[in-house]
Amino acid sequence: MLKYLKASHLAPTPLVTTLAFLLSHKLYDFSHSLVIGLTIFTGQLLVGWTNDLLDCESDRLQNRSDKPLVNGELSSTSLMRAIRIDLPLCVALSLLGPLGLRGGLVHLFGVGCGVSYNFYFKKRLSSFLPYTLAFAALPAAPYIAKGIMPPLWMVIVGAGFGKVAHFANVLQDLEADRALGIYGLPQRIGANKSIAISVSALLIITPMIAAHRPHFAVLAFFALFVALAALIVRPKKFGFIAIMALALIDVLILAITK
Repeated sequence: MLKYLKASHLAPTPLVTTLAFLLSHKLYDFSHSLVIGLTIFTGQLLVGWTNDLLDCESDRLQNRSDKPLVNGELSSTSLMRAIRIDLPLCVALSLLGPLGLRGGLVHLFGVGCGVSYNFYFKKRLSSFLPYTLAFAALPAAPYIAKGIMPPLWMVIVGAGFGKVAHFANVLQDLEADRALGIYGLPQRIGANKSIAISVSALLIITPMIAAHRPHFAVLAFFALFVALAALIVRPKKFGFIAIMALALIDVLILAITK
């Protein structure tokens, strides 16, 4: 089972699932929130698995021995079988679960954004777009399912984190991606400008969180400072990890307060 989790991108998948559960628990009871978390989990598996499947050859060229398809832990056939099982499960949980038709479609839109990035947008100038839209859809889905307009600032924060995640995520493999002909927006503009965009987005969304959760403003800005330091000092090694940690802290702030 662990090899399948590794192929789904072991850090972001449980993190996004946890965030979805915490956000949902503000609107739903524990059991329904758990099902929503499971729904998001199936979507994250689909995005991660298709990504590893499509990137298998490039991962081999980059000697990514941490990847199950590269080190032999998992075969392409086994991963394709898992995708065929996960896809209908994701659709069924989205549309027939607590999210219902409206929230389920929003979630599937987010999943579609992730998969479309893998198949198409990754090599395009608009590579940031799927990340931005998918992260905006994540906090919006539970609200829309309840027939409530999601807070605009929360959607903006989600979209901002999506943009930051995209630019921070590619920093480690920037040069290798270029060598393989992968020219999304970060690969075209380079590491310094990608870091600058990430920093700018963080400086916009963190004050939004602090303004709506003033009791936790100090914590939000402290997490921001640590993330900025990681992005500026050791972006390739710690940038993405710091962003994910900041996202978790910020969503915890949103989840435990009214």
